[in-house]
Amino acid sequence: MQFSAILTALALIGALLSLPATAARAQGRDVARLDDLTLDLAQAYKNRDRKRLSAALPSVRGYILEPWVAYWELSVRLDDAGKTEIQGFLQRYSGTYQEDRLRVEWLQQLGRARDWETFAREHAAYRMNDDKSVRCYALWTDYMLRGTDVTAALEPVWWGMKDAEDACGGLAGQLVKDGKLSKHSVWVRARLGVENDRPRVAAQAAGVLDEGYARTLNTIYSNPGKYLNDKLTALRPQTRELVSLALIRLAYLDPQDAAEELDKLRWKAQLNQEERSWIWGVIGKRAAQKLSDDASGYFARGNFAQMHEDHLVWAARAALRAGRWGQVAEAIAAMPEAMRDEPVWVYWRARALAQRSNLETARMESQALLESIAGTKGFYEMLALEELGQKIVAPSRPAPLTADEREQAKKNPGLARALHAISIGLRTDGVREWNYSTNLHNRGGLDDRALLAAADLACRAEVWDRCINTSERTKGLVDMEQRYPMPHKASVLARTQQISLDPAYVYGLIRQESRFITDARSVVGAAGLMQVMPATAKWTAKKIGLTDFQAHQITERDTNIAIGTGYLKLVLDSFNGSMPLAAAAYNAGPGRPRIWRGQSGGPVLEGAVWAENVPFAETRDYVKKVLANTTLYAALITGQPQSLKARLGSVGPRDATMPEAGLDLP
Repeated sequence: MQFSAILTALALIGALLSLPATAARAQGRDVARLDDLTLDLAQAYKNRDRKRLSAALPSVRGYILEPWVAYWELSVRLDDAGKTEIQGFLQRYSGTYQEDRLRVEWLQQLGRARDWETFAREHAAYRMNDDKSVRCYALWTDYMLRGTDVTAALEPVWWGMKDAEDACGGLAGQLVKDGKLSKHSVWVRARLGVENDRPRVAAQAAGVLDEGYARTLNTIYSNPGKYLNDKLTALRPQTRELVSLALIRLAYLDPQDAAEELDKLRWKAQLNQEERSWIWGVIGKRAAQKLSDDASGYFARGNFAQMHEDHLVWAARAALRAGRWGQVAEAIAAMPEAMRDEPVWVYWRARALAQRSNLETARMESQALLESIAGTKGFYEMLALEELGQKIVAPSRPAPLTADEREQAKKNPGLARALHAISIGLRTDGVREWNYSTNLHNRGGLDDRALLAAADLACRAEVWDRCINTSERTKGLVDMEQRYPMPHKASVLARTQQISLDPAYVYGLIRQESRFITDARSVVGAAGLMQVMPATAKWTAKKIGLTDFQAHQITERDTNIAIGTGYLKLVLDSFNGSMPLAAAAYNAGPGRPRIWRGQSGGPVLEGAVWAENVPFAETRDYVKKVLANTTLYAALITGQPQSLKARLGSVGPRDATMPEAGLDLP
């Protein structure tokens, strides 16, 4: 990471970083020494070292990152701290990210302790409002103190929780005990746990109704077939939902086996239509994720109105892949309104309506839907623009920022603290505080011009990820040079010209991979601007002639660009220039898109349909964003109108008469 620009930006605002009462004490401090101390204390926080943090806290008074150290020191001993001390911290650091973050932890503690009175008082001052467990504790508080009917508010939050935790699960248990929450709602939570391979979630839900159900669920999870073949299972009406869970688990493991099992007469007699429709939804979803041609048929055997929204998403995808436009429209129509209004489903609904060429009203509705989302904001917005016969061009920049607007951004203490934290290596902490300080939902949040000024501050400090993400928060004003910056331009252009690779494609990929953070490292070990894995870097270095490559060089800018572009070029060539296939290969490895493109004799799909059916959520999102990025970068680089559809092309099985290239690609 290059820190010189960050430090330069900080120097301009050093006198404005702290309150007047503490500024004098901060003067003359050895900031470098305090930076080193803070890094040491960050590690002490990770190690839960109370003594180290408490001893060091007085020495950071007046230092720009004092709120962070104070937060760490109190957070590690929050369970033992008194209410007076906690409230003193919240008052001292009022308005900061650290105040709100400690408040979240305290609210969680109060919820676990069932201290509803204190929770209600403190929750009123909570600004982020983004923690789901706190949301459930707040509902629980309303129920206990005011008798509010919170069932409808709890269900979507609880059903969407990925973990089995106290807040939502505990409230659900309370409401079941009091006769407020239906057993069906509990079973829905258990079904979602099983179909998403979260056994603890399913067991907690089943246990709300009966501890014996939780034990039975363990048996079902390990061997659903054995449970279903038990002769007594079909004779116990109270086990209908457990049978559903067994069939759902079987569908997760093998959708074809589950379809054959569900067709047996005994389950037709025992399960009701809603249960059967849900199970067909799971079978269809798992088949669609395996790109099975049977998926659309499985979905058709259930009632869309009785399926979960995740089933409907996969029903639409499977129908797109099969070219069943009527089923596409039916699945989208059954989605909740908020989901139906997402650009992806607005676009595909418009396309489905356009297939009804004999109806003028359908064509008019299709055009209206496309016009409602068309633009340059994202993948489907750009596709809608092209469906309307327009090309993609970079929008005009807004009026330049004024000196006063830039000055206001410099004066923001949260932004200054965030930049300083990032500059010394506390990137995660700095990013969180930056996001908090620019979030439009915070009290006193930033309008579009203020967001552009904050993005400009990050751009000038070369903190490109915050530059991009902050600029993307604007609603009405769009600055494409902030959203799509081109750092290291000379290096990228020289390298791409040397190996005949589209620089817009490289920029589109880097923007998605690392947001131009040169020393970025992923949890799996990918490193640098182009997020290259160590083994891939070693292999590619040999391929492109970097014989003296050492592993530690992977985060060096030019080395990373050389290896990353070299690998991308090899991948692109192996897929005959298909950008969507190459992007998928770069993210998920070359072997998977070779399977995802289909076998000989399979369908040739338009690129957008193929991308929407990529089984992995991360790769599906990655392909769409890289291609959208590429199109906009091309518009900026060339100044000419561009086509996303042309870059997507079509995707189908490889030509079996031609030798397959790139089989040795890692």
